[in-house]
Amino acid sequence: MTVRRVALLLFALGLVGCDHGTKTLAARELAGAPLSIVSGVVDLRFTRNPDTAFSLFERFGVPLGPGVLVGLATAATLLVALTWLVRARRGHARALDHVGYALVLAGAVGNVLDRAFRGYVVDFVRVGAWPVFNVADVAVVVGMGLLALAALRRDRTPDTMKA
Repeated sequence: MTVRRVALLLFALGLVGCDHGTKTLAARELAGAPLSIVSGVVDLRFTRNPDTAFSLFERFGVPLGPGVLVGLATAATLLVALTWLVRARRGHARALDHVGYALVLAGAVGNVLDRAFRGYVVDFVRVGAWPVFNVADVAVVVGMGLLALAALRRDRTPDTMKA
C-alpha cells in the first residue's frame, strides 16, 4: 500500500472519528438547549434524524424503519467504495477523485454507524434556514463537489492528454 493510500485511509478514519466525537458531544451538551453561535445565523442544537437528508422518505410518505434505512445506507456506502476501487484500479481516478471519494465514504460511514447503533443520525449544526446537519453531511457534500469538479476537469481535457 502506498503512502498516499495510507494517508487517505487515515484521513477518512480520522474524519469518521471527528464526526462521532462531535455527535457524542452534541448529544451530551446540547440535549437541553441549543447554543447560539451567531444569533439567528449559526446555532448548535441536538436533533435526532430518523430519516434521510431533508427527510425525503417522510416527505413522500414512504414509511421505512431504521433497519431498512441502515440496509439502504450500507448498500449505497458499499457502492461508493466499489466505484472508487474500480476507478482507481482502471487508472481513471486522479488525486481530486481520491480525496472526493475519501470524503464521501467517510461521511457515509459516519452516518451509517449512527443509524446502526443509535437508530437515527445525530445532527447538530443549524445555519440560517438550512436543515440541521453534521460533520459527516459536510464531508459527503464537499466530497461530491470535488468529484463533480474532477469530472468537469476530465471533460475539458483534450483526448490527447487523457492518458
